[in-house]
Amino acid sequence: MSRFASGFLNGSPAALILGCCVVAACGADGAAGTAGDIQVTEFNAPVDQPAGHYGYGSDASDAEIAGWDIDIRPDGLGLPPGGGTVEDGEFLYEDQCAICHGSFGEGVGRYPVIAGGQGTLTESRPEKTVGSFWPYASTLWDYIHRAMPFAEPESLSDDEVYAISAYVLYLNDLVDYDFELNQGNLASIEMPNKDGFFLDDRPDVKNELCMNNCKDPAAIEITSEPVSLEVSEVSEVSEVPDVQVQSAAVVGKSPGESIYQQACALCHASGVGDAPILGERDAWAGRIAAGRDLMIASSLDGKGVMPPKGGQLQLSDEDIIAAVDYMIAQLAN
Repeated sequence: MSRFASGFLNGSPAALILGCCVVAACGADGAAGTAGDIQVTEFNAPVDQPAGHYGYGSDASDAEIAGWDIDIRPDGLGLPPGGGTVEDGEFLYEDQCAICHGSFGEGVGRYPVIAGGQGTLTESRPEKTVGSFWPYASTLWDYIHRAMPFAEPESLSDDEVYAISAYVLYLNDLVDYDFELNQGNLASIEMPNKDGFFLDDRPDVKNELCMNNCKDPAAIEITSEPVSLEVSEVSEVSEVPDVQVQSAAVVGKSPGESIYQQACALCHASGVGDAPILGERDAWAGRIAAGRDLMIASSLDGKGVMPPKGGQLQLSDEDIIAAVDYMIAQLAN
């Protein structure tokens, strides 16, 4: 009897475990192809792959690459064929853009101002518009093409994007009214602030990759501090006349009207997405018949293409209810 077997007879569990391991090892050495071996099949056979290849996925097709390769370079590379005039762009802009940006690019409510502002970038309150701040006309075409109109992005044709871009350039006094913007001349548009950008050369924004012999964190020091305004300076800024005028205009609106302008006007002022237009009784008849509670619930939770709270999720339920009551009130006027 082996020492391991005698250990088992003597009641030693440690000897039993070790004995099983020896038996299993002997079985593996004695016969190849038993259950102890890894069987190579068509499913787990190693495949020779080029360096850097992880063995899954496939090369992107030309069509897949084209779907992502949509950026427009400042030199015009990437622009599609086509064109549009300022005159055509004026009508398109009024129909698709003025609800947010104003008929003359002045901005509505909290939506961006896109015209004017030249010469203000060195002031305490610079106005960063297409004409005063943007360095390249290609950025204008690219942004409109990808993201506008706000409620229906990518719904414009290439020619319509050229036309609207031409009109925005006209609003900024960069082209004449008889100008046609097209694939061939967009890159030649000289933007006033094209030389206003530079690579940040501060030492704390240029970090080199460190894998060994790295700098001791305890030795790192902040070399610049944020500049804070004195209380008197803040007061002077708040007393700018045009700021007071804007504040007075906001105060003159009811809370419901202000929320309507912020969250609802984009669609309900123009009928985007079949939204009933503010004040049109026939369009609102079905909703009025359904009752105020259902209108509030739809506004809070979303309905059809309308997102919850008109996409302004930071607003409180009370804000949205005030906006609904404002829209209902307009039907009585």
